[in-house]
Amino acid sequence: MFGSIVVGTDGSETADQAVKEAISMAAALKARLEIVSAYEPVSGSRLREEAKQAPADVEWMVNERADVEVTLTEAKERATKAGVGDVRTYARQGDPADAILDVAEEFGSDLIVVGNKGMTGAKRFLLGSVPNKISHHAPCSVLIVRTT
Repeated sequence: MFGSIVVGTDGSETADQAVKEAISMAAALKARLEIVSAYEPVSGSRLREEAKQAPADVEWMVNERADVEVTLTEAKERATKAGVGDVRTYARQGDPADAILDVAEEFGSDLIVVGNKGMTGAKRFLLGSVPNKISHHAPCSVLIVRTT
């Protein structure tokens, strides 16, 4: 039925609810779990400045993906502890919806799991939202988890 499930996370509480649902489904179905997190580009000068402020032994760790990598590592550990055998993580630069859609397309995923945060109000019509964009452009089935 669902051999590959994609879920996006930004580390927020609402995203964690979608991740929890995706982990539960992947474990029950013995499906591969693809966890995606997006990040915005950061200027080189800002990264150099932040590296200077960090202790010398960890300067090398300062990069535009640092927070995303922590979020992905934590989600992967949760999935592994829950019994998901095949967990993959992807840090992608750019728009979160595009990152999730790209991973789903690249790996022929069967299901995308997203939270419903951002699906109400005027902002949805003016700016769009991650779940709205995904539901309209997904190459597979979409599960929208009620998180609010």
